Amino acid sequence: MSDPDYPFFFTWTAQKAARPIEMTGGEGAWFTTADGGRWLDLGSLSYQVNAGHGHPRIIAAIKRQADQLCVASPSAVFPAKIELAQKLLALAGPGYSKVFFTLGGSESNENAIKIARLVTGRQKLMSRYRSYHGASMGALTLTGDWRRPAVEPGIPGVVHVQDCYCDRCPFGQRVETCKRECALNIGEIMRLEGGGFAALFLEPVAGSNGVLVPPADYWPMARAACDRDGALLVADEVLTGFGRTGKVFAHQHWGVTPDIITCAKGLASGYQPIGAVIVHERVARHFDERILACGLTYYGHPVGCAAALETLKVYEEEGLYDRAVELGPVLQAEVQAIAARLARPDRKVFARGLGLLAALELDAPADAWPRLSQELAARHLSLHVESRRGMFIFSPPLCITESELVAGVRAAGDAAVAAFGGT
Repeated sequence: MSDPDYPFFFTWTAQKAARPIEMTGGEGAWFTTADGGRWLDLGSLSYQVNAGHGHPRIIAAIKRQADQLCVASPSAVFPAKIELAQKLLALAGPGYSKVFFTLGGSESNENAIKIARLVTGRQKLMSRYRSYHGASMGALTLTGDWRRPAVEPGIPGVVHVQDCYCDRCPFGQRVETCKRECALNIGEIMRLEGGGFAALFLEPVAGSNGVLVPPADYWPMARAACDRDGALLVADEVLTGFGRTGKVFAHQHWGVTPDIITCAKGLASGYQPIGAVIVHERVARHFDERILACGLTYYGHPVGCAAALETLKVYEEEGLYDRAVELGPVLQAEVQAIAARLARPDRKVFARGLGLLAALELDAPADAWPRLSQELAARHLSLHVESRRGMFIFSPPLCITESELVAGVRAAGDAAVAAFGGT
């Protein structure tokens, strides 16, 4: 079947430009294709396959739950739903008391918007320009990147602020000597907008927009700005959650307690569509005597809950959080080595990351980026090529071995040199 004959849409692309591959299976850090190919997945597909492909425990949990209870009403209770909520609250840390289940990251952020507006009685929301919070209208309005303008206007009341983009500081500063203008800007814009914000939405590390790792005091300063205004702080952990940066949740690197945590992707390692909104007691208690005007037909779906619960057990029992801590420096060093190979006097190259998440950014002609995709495909390497942003991003499954990681990243470096020139 030729590409134009597929009876469904491909996402985020012109349909005639789509170049799909037919996946047939996978194991660990690898997936297979119908043409007999075996690809090293250095991107965890869409950043979600943290536990790796074809994990027998997660698959078995899905089958068991389908045999026992395959569908339930949103208000139903059953063991997997209760245990999963308890597990998420424990992972989030002291003070969190309620979980709202969803089907993915966009829905998690949509319901966080609703909860924040219901609790505060305010409408205004704040997020960053280099951000991605989801594809539905509220989440997309929060989003700052190229995906938002195409479908504007979005929901009213959203204000965007500048980023902690230390390699290309929007305030013209250097991280060693700056006054954290990026963090101060949050409070300043809140003041200039007249205050009264319902919530500030932040990815702890901006993921698909370039792995922007904040300075250590950025999140505490953002928390302080929210406290001054009375706004809630929402940590969007959809991409960064469940070990990606070496912590269960990435915001835990900086000792800050958000009011709300949104998550999805790695929650069930992509094996079932499920997400969650984890809510602190100081917010959740608002609904003890008031209606929570949020609901979904597939809220807390039994099979999704079972898949997520088993996935969280896999992360802990197989030491995958520790694996991300151990292999994080390896990935970062290998990406720095690619940057050195690509460096030229007339070309800026930046490498950055945290844990098993890293980006390499460079100034290169537009026609070089399709060559990179071709070179990677020729080597059966899957990672995220973000040509609009001039970068490619590594986000391998946490189960990847050190030898697989090193060999794969070095092969990606060879592909980059072939596409862009270098040594």
